[in-house]
Amino acid sequence: MSEIKYDFGMIGLGVMGSNLLLNMADHGFAVIGYDKNPDKTKLFESSASKGTIVKGVNNLQEMISLLKVPRKIMMLVPAGIPVDSVINDLIPVLGEGDIVIDGGNSHYTDTLKRIQILQDKGFHFMGIGISGGEEGARKGPSIMPGGDKEAYKLVEPILKAVAAKVNDEPCVGYLGKDAAGHYVKMVHNGIE
Repeated sequence: MSEIKYDFGMIGLGVMGSNLLLNMADHGFAVIGYDKNPDKTKLFESSASKGTIVKGVNNLQEMISLLKVPRKIMMLVPAGIPVDSVINDLIPVLGEGDIVIDGGNSHYTDTLKRIQILQDKGFHFMGIGISGGEEGARKGPSIMPGGDKEAYKLVEPILKAVAAKVNDEPCVGYLGKDAAGHYVKMVHNGIE
């Protein structure tokens, strides 16, 4: 029997990370989440809806090996040094064309630097703003993606499936290259 290959991976199974991943699972995607804390991975698995395909792991290499290629990996960790730390952990285990997404509230200038670092190594990096808090992540957030269009096309079906809907239209749209997603999220946060 072959091992399941997962559609999407999440690094950080706090409230936002686990809820967004469970939302993806509810929409038919096989998802895997990584967290250093075993209690968080157990809670994540036990919170899944019946019949969905979810897995929590405490080993980053295990998660990477279980993802479909090109890998689609989102981080939902605190902005700043934690994001750079995760990126440093990922670089040695990624393959060319893999997509790394920062779904947190990183400053857009940091996102610009990270895009360049990962692009030079053959990886895609996207900054995606996510609005709606805990409930939005679970039931449908507003999603603000920025980054290269090639990477966006690969994650677009997942983002559209899980986003909030208004008149049956998903609250997600490609905002532009580079750090456009995190820039728009910054403006959004300022208005809020």
